[in-house]
Amino acid sequence: MKKQFEELLRIAKDHVVCIQTHDYPDPDALSSAFGLQELLRRRGIDAEIGYFGTIDKVNIRMMMDEFEIRTMSPERMAAIAEDAVVINVDVQKNNSNLTDMRGEERVCIDHHPWVTKEKYDIVIHKLVGACATIVTQLYEKLGEEIPPMVATALLYGIKMDTRNLCAGVTEDDLKAFSKLHRIANHDVIGRLENNSLQISDLRAYGAAIQNIVVYDGIGFVHIPFDCPDGLIASVSNFILALDAVTLAVVYADRNGGMKFSVRSEVPTINAGQLVNYALRGIGNGGGHATMAGGLLYKERIGELGSDPNTAIRMRFGDALMKVRNGLPVNAEV
Repeated sequence: MKKQFEELLRIAKDHVVCIQTHDYPDPDALSSAFGLQELLRRRGIDAEIGYFGTIDKVNIRMMMDEFEIRTMSPERMAAIAEDAVVINVDVQKNNSNLTDMRGEERVCIDHHPWVTKEKYDIVIHKLVGACATIVTQLYEKLGEEIPPMVATALLYGIKMDTRNLCAGVTEDDLKAFSKLHRIANHDVIGRLENNSLQISDLRAYGAAIQNIVVYDGIGFVHIPFDCPDGLIASVSNFILALDAVTLAVVYADRNGGMKFSVRSEVPTINAGQLVNYALRGIGNGGGHATMAGGLLYKERIGELGSDPNTAIRMRFGDALMKVRNGLPVNAEV
């Protein structure tokens, strides 16, 4: 990891550097970018943080204010130099939640299963619960002290991406959590945790309560309007908390297509595989064993017929059989 970081510094020298997260950054993506930015600054690299979507969650806006995180404007991102070095953080090339930008995507720091076929010059990748864990390890490998505000942001990122160490957590996450916990400002953590919802979010929760359908432990929810990725994920966690639900599939209308969030608490059902299988041919998806997401392309939604909700349930039912039986994606079931 230390050797990879030194190579990153060599590549970044004398270039504009952008740390690009996925389009709708969550606390893990934002804290990882923030931590990496500080680490690069200490080595003489002034990197900027950028993303193409919007910040709609109140706790993430609070993070940006609390830690004074400054990000690039869309105009600045669109006009960035063609030879700028782009570092993808908490995301990989060709992800449905990553808008391509000018510049050269040469570095990736990510914790999701490796699925991209695109090449990077440098990859720092680990299958851990949070990307913030990898950034914490970078500080350790380089012998750098973690500033309290950076530690606070990283700790919050780990807490949110592992659902308070209850989902997808690894030994590396636990070690990083322990280290950061001793440094972080827990008053700030408390404020962030106590302000995760805004009044407008209740509309999505209301739609979930009204529209939920449960089949054999799978809770399906269609939110018939667009809402941020983070909110869809929150609703998915909310549905999974029901005693009758062990697998949550939540999807919201978006630009003529649909955005999916899937949660699994069944050890034998990998959420990333499930959504990948279910959307194969009409979209894409993937993620972790317990948490995943996907996108159904607007140009393919017509293939669901006159009753899209029933078609989606059937697709996930077929995909579930493949996951349980270890069948290839294109197998007939």
